[in-house]
Amino acid sequence: MTFKRIFLIVLSLTLIAGCSTVKNLFGGSKKNAHPPAELTEITTTANVQKLWSRSIGKGERRLDLNQHPVIADGRIYAASSYDATVFAIDLATGKDIWRTDTKLRITGGPGAGAGTVVVGSTNGDVVALAADTGAERWRSHASSQILSTPLIAGDVVIVRSGDGHIFGYNLADGRQRWTFERGQPNLTLRGDSSPVLGSNGLVYVGFEDGVVVSLRPSDGAKAWEQAVAEPEGRSEIDRLADVDGEIIADADAIYAVSFKGQVLTMNPSSGAPGWNRDIASAGGLAKSGNRLYTSDPTGVVWALDRGTGTALWKQEALGYRWPSTPAAQGDYAVVGDLQGYLHWMKADTGEFAARVRLGKDPIKATPQVSADGVLVAVDADGDMAAYRVGN
Repeated sequence: MTFKRIFLIVLSLTLIAGCSTVKNLFGGSKKNAHPPAELTEITTTANVQKLWSRSIGKGERRLDLNQHPVIADGRIYAASSYDATVFAIDLATGKDIWRTDTKLRITGGPGAGAGTVVVGSTNGDVVALAADTGAERWRSHASSQILSTPLIAGDVVIVRSGDGHIFGYNLADGRQRWTFERGQPNLTLRGDSSPVLGSNGLVYVGFEDGVVVSLRPSDGAKAWEQAVAEPEGRSEIDRLADVDGEIIADADAIYAVSFKGQVLTMNPSSGAPGWNRDIASAGGLAKSGNRLYTSDPTGVVWALDRGTGTALWKQEALGYRWPSTPAAQGDYAVVGDLQGYLHWMKADTGEFAARVRLGKDPIKATPQVSADGVLVAVDADGDMAAYRVGN
C-alpha cells in the first residue's frame, strides 16, 4: 500500500469537522459533521420501470472503488472485488452469460472492446478475458494497485496504476509496449482517473496534481498537458486538486473537473483552455446534448451549458447524500446516493421526476446507460438493477 493510501486512511479517522467534506468522499462513518439531507416527497412525473434485479456477489463493500459496470453489444460486464469474479450479463434479462473467477481482488475495471474484457487488481495484475466466453487470454502486471478502468484503443490496452504510471500493453498477448510516468502529490483523494479515447485517436487522462495529459496510444508519447486547477494552499488538504472522475472527450472539446474547484474545456489537439467554471467535484462529468452534469462535494447536482459553462440549474436537495457522478438517460439526469436511492431529475429544470431505491447500500459508482436507453446501477454490496424510463 502506498504512502498516500495509508495517509488517507489516517486522514479519514482524524479530520476535524471543518474538513468533513473530504472525509465523506471515502465512504466513511455516517456520523458526519454534515448529516445527509432528509428526503422529502416528490411529484413523480417519470415512469421508471425496473426490468430486473440481481446480485453480483459481495461487490466492493467499503473499499470505495466506485467500480461501475460497462455496457457493450447487449451485455453488461461487471466485477465483484470481494468475490474475485468477472461477470458477463445479458442486458435484456439480467441472466449470466458467463462468470470467471480470477482469484484476484479486482479493483479496476472492467474495460471492454475488440472482443476483450480487461480488469485490474489491488496488486497491479492486469487480466484480459475473451468477451464471448470469459476464458483468460493473458495476464500482465502494472507497478501498483489499479483503481481505474482499463481502456482498449485499437491494438493497445491502456491501464492507469495508482502510483501515477500509465502502461500500454499489446492487446493480442499482454506484452508491455510502453509506460508513461507522472509524479504524485503526497496526499490525494481515493480514486484514479480512467483513460478515455478521443475521436482524434488521442488518449486523455487526469492526474492528482490537477493536470490532464494527452497521450498517443501507439507509443505513450505525450501530445500535451493542461492544468485544470492548481494545487495551491498552505496544507496538503488545501492543495488537493485531483482530476479523478470521468473526462468527456468530444470532437470539439475535452471536458474535465477538479476537486480543487474548476470545470475546464480544452482543445482536443492542443490542450488550449476554453471556458472554465468554478465548481468542484471528486467525481466526473456526464454529457447530454448541450448539457454537462456533475455533482459537487456538498451534494449539489449541477447542469452546465456545454458551450459556455453557464449554470442552467442546480439541485440542492441532495445535500451531503454523496450523490454519484450523474448519468444521462433520455430527458433526465440520474444519480445514486449513500442510502441506495436513484434520483431522476428533469434535464431542462433539475426538478425531481422519480425516485427508486435499489437497496440499502450506497450507490457510489456512476450508473451506466445503454445505447437504447436502459440504465444499469450497482451498489457497494453488489446489488444490481436495470431500469427503463418513460413519461
